[in-house]
Amino acid sequence: MSRLMHVTTGPYAPPPAARELTAVSADGSRLYVEVHGPEGAPAVVLAHGWTCSTAFWAAQIRELAVDHRVIAYDQRGHGRSPARASAAGYSTTALADDLEAVLATALEPGERAVLAGHSMGGMTMMAAAGRGKFKEHAAAVLLCSTGGWDLTAESRVVPLKAGRLRTRLTRAVLGSKAPLGPVTPVARRILRYATMGPGSSRDKIEACARIVHACPRMVRYGWSHVLAELELSSGVRELTMPTAVLVGTADRMTPPVHARALVAALPSCVGSTELAGLGHMTPVEAPEAVSAAIRELVGTYVTVREGA
Repeated sequence: MSRLMHVTTGPYAPPPAARELTAVSADGSRLYVEVHGPEGAPAVVLAHGWTCSTAFWAAQIRELAVDHRVIAYDQRGHGRSPARASAAGYSTTALADDLEAVLATALEPGERAVLAGHSMGGMTMMAAAGRGKFKEHAAAVLLCSTGGWDLTAESRVVPLKAGRLRTRLTRAVLGSKAPLGPVTPVARRILRYATMGPGSSRDKIEACARIVHACPRMVRYGWSHVLAELELSSGVRELTMPTAVLVGTADRMTPPVHARALVAALPSCVGSTELAGLGHMTPVEAPEAVSAAIRELVGTYVTVREGA
């Protein structure tokens, strides 16, 4: 299956990049990075979630790149970033290493940006929060549809009461090695139930399904184990820069309980938004709301570089 399977028309079709870069992580992993928008404009860095790619941010890139420099990258093993052959390549340390490499490659020394992470991308922000490059470049952060701990225990993907059985079944479902196969009507219904709100339109479901189904199954499997054991509470406390939190009230993957826990734990929470009836895929389900949250953080906390 193509590593770049996504819709090709409409608002969820990825726009062409102005520039393409390669960032090299601490273990030698090569990361695909794309840059959109005018040089010298305020910078935004986007980190996508598990099983997604830069294509997931198509709507935000199209809207923000009019007057922002938007940097998006493929997490290792996703999109155009190759996977590591060893299990050591799957860890929160690797996520943090990769983000640091992207920031060093795409931003000027000392340049400040808004960093937005969806799901595993938000977890990447938590994992990297204490790192030097992160502190150097993060003017503000948006944590979108994410959590820092107890992911499988709180997940509502399996429709059972909370408890050991639900947690075990959730681990089994999310950690399956089974291929997802082609995007069929049944596959769309499953994806909508697990990851999107009940009112999601067909074009949004199609966009998400194509992106998720393009993720290699062993990459999906490798990262599922990292997420199942996730514990990033110490990283949340390191997010000392202004940080906003956004979640859909119908999110089954990372329910609002996670967002509320993050809000309570963050040293400098500057906003909490719960979008009624929306699921886990908020950048696709509510593109205007996510773009507006990023734009507000840029306007408040990012200073345009002199000479831009």
